[in-house]
Amino acid sequence: MNSKRNFSAKREAIYHVLASTKSHPTAEWIHEQLHSSMPDLSLGTVYRNLSVFKETGLAKSVAVVNGQERFDADMSEHCHFICECCDAVIDIPNLRQIPDRNYVRQVEQECRCSVRRHNILFYGLCDECSE
Repeated sequence: MNSKRNFSAKREAIYHVLASTKSHPTAEWIHEQLHSSMPDLSLGTVYRNLSVFKETGLAKSVAVVNGQERFDADMSEHCHFICECCDAVIDIPNLRQIPDRNYVRQVEQECRCSVRRHNILFYGLCDECSE
């Protein structure tokens, strides 16, 4: 019973860290944020919980940047910009992810599939790296 309570507290803490940042963190970053207050939290536990969040629709994987998966708890439709220099992942909240319906129909026809969702990423240099 006690281990179940600890697991729930860990899951809640992991989600709180993910949901309270706009940095689109890695599992390692989340683990680092919680390690001092939860020294028994393993990186594996963070990964397992992030997987649960993805499966239940509480979070999504944005992209793999420089070999590390980046996560987002903002489930609203929005695109992302990834800086190719500093690896920053930046929300583009006012650009909807749904392209023109004709574009989606074209993808469905060419691939003989049914598109349920998609993810649009932009790559380049952020303001700081451009200077």
